[in-house]
Amino acid sequence: MLAATSWRSRRAACRRPVTYLKDDTVDWDRNLFGNINHLAGSTTWAHSFMAAYALWGGLVALTLVWAYCWLSARHRGDLRCVAGVILTGTASVIALILNQIIGPLVDRPRPFVALPHVLLLLPHSADSSFPSDHAMIAGAFVGGLLVVHRRWGTVAAVLAVLLAFARVYVGVHYPTDVLGGLLIGATVGILLTLPMLRVALAQLLVTIARTPLRPLLQATSAGPAERNSTLGHDGPDVPAGR
Repeated sequence: MLAATSWRSRRAACRRPVTYLKDDTVDWDRNLFGNINHLAGSTTWAHSFMAAYALWGGLVALTLVWAYCWLSARHRGDLRCVAGVILTGTASVIALILNQIIGPLVDRPRPFVALPHVLLLLPHSADSSFPSDHAMIAGAFVGGLLVVHRRWGTVAAVLAVLLAFARVYVGVHYPTDVLGGLLIGATVGILLTLPMLRVALAQLLVTIARTPLRPLLQATSAGPAERNSTLGHDGPDVPAGR
């Protein structure tokens, strides 16, 4: 009997964070959402831009930043930086997969489902609100790109924050949905671009660069000294012109 009671207590403790979000007991979160939604109602001139940015514009902008970092690394023949960019893209895919796992476990109702009189600027299904998939993908881009290229990683961070705000502005997420998504995604991005993983993938890319696929990785041939420098340094991979 004691064992069964203890097991139930541990199970309840494990479920407490999920219930905390699912039951919408985060008062400050709902209040902040209400303030942002009220702002949306009084800024009709921004509706078209914010809706487009929340739906596809933000992720397109982040993808363009990611593509620039890849082209920059490819132009210099920097295989370790190319590896970091590839791992960043992989992190964004993993973040999306994690979202599909976490969302049903939390099963938090969308604000337009749980709250009355919400201004909804985008049609959306009533699936789980936490965490935001857009924010998780954006966070993965930011986490990885900050390792690969600090300047463009900072640009990506600004774009990601605007995307997170836009998702709340259009009425499809609470602030904690996008904040949690950014943090989880950034963690995935940072972990996947750890130096040991970048070096390991760069070593594989050295072999691939000897095949007809080399133009995808290097615009010019890297000499032995440059290749050793690329694969051996421990600092962040920052393209020239920083």
